Amino acid sequence: MADQIATRTARWERFLSDDSAGHLFTVHYGPDQEARPLPWRDLLDERVEWAWRKYKRQMARIEWLRDDMLPFLDVYTGTEIFAEAFGCPVYYADDNMPFALPLVTTAAEADALRIPEVSHSSVTYLFDIADELRRRAGPRALVRLVDIQSPMDIAALIWEKSSFYPALIEAPSAVQALAGKVKAFLVAFLDEWMGRYGPAYIAHYPEYYMPGGLTLSEDEVGAVSKRVYQELFHPELVELSRCYGGIGVHCCAHARHQWDGFAEIPGLRLINLVQPEEVLREAYERFVRIPQMHSWCGDGEPWTWPEQYPDGARVVMRVPAGTRDEALRLSERMWEACGRIG
Repeated sequence: MADQIATRTARWERFLSDDSAGHLFTVHYGPDQEARPLPWRDLLDERVEWAWRKYKRQMARIEWLRDDMLPFLDVYTGTEIFAEAFGCPVYYADDNMPFALPLVTTAAEADALRIPEVSHSSVTYLFDIADELRRRAGPRALVRLVDIQSPMDIAALIWEKSSFYPALIEAPSAVQALAGKVKAFLVAFLDEWMGRYGPAYIAHYPEYYMPGGLTLSEDEVGAVSKRVYQELFHPELVELSRCYGGIGVHCCAHARHQWDGFAEIPGLRLINLVQPEEVLREAYERFVRIPQMHSWCGDGEPWTWPEQYPDGARVVMRVPAGTRDEALRLSERMWEACGRIG
């Protein structure tokens, strides 16, 4: 088992660092999926047990299914966790993910916020979940990173939207100051998290391996101009990438006008876009030298997908399978399509 995990890890590391590495694939095996408890604080025990069962299923499937999936301990969350740490109230729906409610509406209110201490903030229970799962699995088990939004995106949760967007133009220094406080807290959290669980992990979305660096969501950029992106969003992405030795970016906004900015982020390890097919066909070309893992992977049978990518592309393909037999069949065909022997 350990040898198989090491071999898969090495494939991921080569994929992320070597232009000639080719493609990876994971089989999304339907029977392995179990409805998870909502990420509520008072469901901590249920969340731990669900994540533990998931990890054991992932470990078991390594024995019979060949793909590039790496088992991990799933400390899943919503987007609310860092805004909550700054004092935002959280709305808990009965049938959906929790989300933060805004806390401030003016530059003066934003300026008055203080950076919380990680050890005395609302995020501490997330370490309790990860610690318990690591205790069961052992110190070498990968932990999935919690849902990380960019500092500007978190600032947009804290600051009520109808006044946040005008402030980007009318009071950019106040917005930048709030995002700076968020970034300081985020760095303190990540330093503690990686200090406990190591620099290697599984990204919060989509699920891909990172041997180091940071992964985050950057979604507010769809609603701002190139100029605002360059002045307020891009610098913090550059700084975070340099701080952690690389970055992976998820974006589900309509943000094609920001692609040039994304491509200029130093140390961009992987980009994930959730967009219609016609947009993603352009993305495969635009980011051809950067590892990609998008919501649309190709038309037709999955083993024909690699033929549809531009020369030189490196893509992680997510292949759905409803039964064990289908998973095995697809695995073998995908193995060949990715040019692997043995």
